[in-house]
Amino acid sequence: MSTLIRTNCPRDCYDGCGIVVERRDSAPHRVLGDPDHPVSRGKLCSKCAVAYNGVWQDPNARLLTPLRRVGPRGSDEFSPISWQEALDIVATRMQAAINAHGPASILHTHYSGTLSLISYLFPNRLFKYLGASEVDPDSICNAAGHVAWHLMFGNSLMGFDPRTIHATSCLLIWGANPSHAAPHAHEHWITEAQSVVVIDPLVTATAAAADLHLQLRPGTDAALAFSLLHCLQANGGFDQSYIDAHTSGSDEIAADIARATPTWGEARTGVPAADIERAAALYGAGPALLWCGQGLQRQATGGNIMRAAALLPTLTGNIGKPGAGFCYLNVTPIFAGVDLDWLGGAEIARDGGKRVSHMELAKRLADPDEFKVFFTWNTNPLASAPEQNRLRAALRRDDLFTVVSDVFMIDTARYADIVLPAASFLEYDDITFSYFHLHMGAQSKIDEPMGDALPNAEIFRRLAQAMELDEPALLESDESMLASMMAQMDVGFDFAELKRRGHFAISDEPASWWREQKFDTPSGKIEIASAAAESMGLPRTPQAWADNVVSDGRLRLLSPASKWRLNDSYANDPYIDTQSGAPLLHLNPTDAERLGVQEGSAVQVANASGALSLTAHLDNAVLSGVAIAYKGRWPGLSVDARNVNFVHEAHMADMGESTAVHSTLVTVSLAKHPA
Repeated sequence: MSTLIRTNCPRDCYDGCGIVVERRDSAPHRVLGDPDHPVSRGKLCSKCAVAYNGVWQDPNARLLTPLRRVGPRGSDEFSPISWQEALDIVATRMQAAINAHGPASILHTHYSGTLSLISYLFPNRLFKYLGASEVDPDSICNAAGHVAWHLMFGNSLMGFDPRTIHATSCLLIWGANPSHAAPHAHEHWITEAQSVVVIDPLVTATAAAADLHLQLRPGTDAALAFSLLHCLQANGGFDQSYIDAHTSGSDEIAADIARATPTWGEARTGVPAADIERAAALYGAGPALLWCGQGLQRQATGGNIMRAAALLPTLTGNIGKPGAGFCYLNVTPIFAGVDLDWLGGAEIARDGGKRVSHMELAKRLADPDEFKVFFTWNTNPLASAPEQNRLRAALRRDDLFTVVSDVFMIDTARYADIVLPAASFLEYDDITFSYFHLHMGAQSKIDEPMGDALPNAEIFRRLAQAMELDEPALLESDESMLASMMAQMDVGFDFAELKRRGHFAISDEPASWWREQKFDTPSGKIEIASAAAESMGLPRTPQAWADNVVSDGRLRLLSPASKWRLNDSYANDPYIDTQSGAPLLHLNPTDAERLGVQEGSAVQVANASGALSLTAHLDNAVLSGVAIAYKGRWPGLSVDARNVNFVHEAHMADMGESTAVHSTLVTVSLAKHPA
């Protein structure tokens, strides 16, 4: 017997695909793309299709029962225990830390291991109610871009509606790699634009398929933006009436634009002047869409880069009309009407907790006087955080009580005192969303959780009970929250009907955001010159900066999204591991010759943070002075128990205490031993 059930993918991906599961009673379920979903169109991406039909349904790979550490931290020696025993231990240790050191001595970290709304946000209620400390989730990913666009536009969560692609003349994709991070958008949506320009130091599949690819030297994006502006102004592409009515401070950057000729731009970015002029002509034909990817701002001056790129739609008036606009993220649940603050516990939050950047996590966690409990869920910091050597040492602290909740035995769990098994997205009801396309979806329960695993919300409800907390919001049922969210969205049907439909668009017609040209800034205008930026110690205006060429023999290491993994999800699937092959360091042949490296050479990549061994792959598409190592591997599954984040130094970007991972500098040398 088999039954078809609609659900949706809750992974950290722009696409937000619809899924149809063939639920089978005597065999693993078949997880397929929903043919009626506007994004998946009957097919899942290669990584999800493999993992959802593979390791996610493999009981030998899943955590099936709570575990208590019985050996040294990191030794992988655990003993199964009951849920009651596990929760009693966690509750006792958390309460002891609160009594002796205050609730701020509890530090929790989480992010986007699942983006279904209840699992993603409800656990925050407990920590907010306690007044615990939190690792800022976005500091590992995109905080700098959010700060930058809040300064300019007053909002970074509302972009263009992708359905307006039919009305655009030019789609400009800057610092995003849809071929790996939004594969359905790469395959279907992008092809609907009249012309596509990609700005990226990598030759991605999206860049290779574009009408024009500007392969700039990393760190020179802001200079390129000003050179494009110079060409746009020279071609009559500035909308002066729009500038006068809806912006402030344009006069303060006029001289910088005037000097940023295409020749000037070529000298600073490496992009041929003729290509800069052609890109400006395509964008200037308008209407134009600008999509700035999250990878763009993961640089030392990432915030400034985002402000500079935002000048293109601002000065050309490509805002608030069909086929025009800019997008960083669309936080669709907000526009659907979901109260995310309520769901995450803002109403019951207590003051006193600290906010810690991921860039400081290893240092702060190593301090025995600051944090006594470390609780991690929906994330794997021992695969994703910087300063991995230092973080491992911190997690070996005898006086640090560590709890990890996850679907799998991730790297961080191996250092935990208590490990809690979480249910997969196939094992409970929830609501999903896309942070690009404007639709919401049902996450439908297909089967009971494997073993003794529990959904995130149930784990934290039970922990609140074990701590003898009687705040109703901590005990609210999934059914109640689902009903509340459906009422908030006011779509005229309940969650059961959403499960039947699978998904819905938040509006019948494309959204026309910014049409009224009102911006939530102090002036109500787009603030090119920002007093708020000045108060933060930043320049008043975007600067035409370009990072200096590295001249001491080091290479700039980029660690972009891989084809086969989603951040560090799916790295434990055997088929995906086989398809991914050996961990490679992609090098320009000129750099390889200088270093004495040949194709297939074992090389060591190192800096002050650490070192790891990789296999060299020579590629003429890689810029000289740049090295590429794709992210997403689990250290525990690697030969040397390390991944690329072992050389990720904890340098912050210029805004948001955010990651500057793409400004990492490394030495590369022949390894003494094979990789």
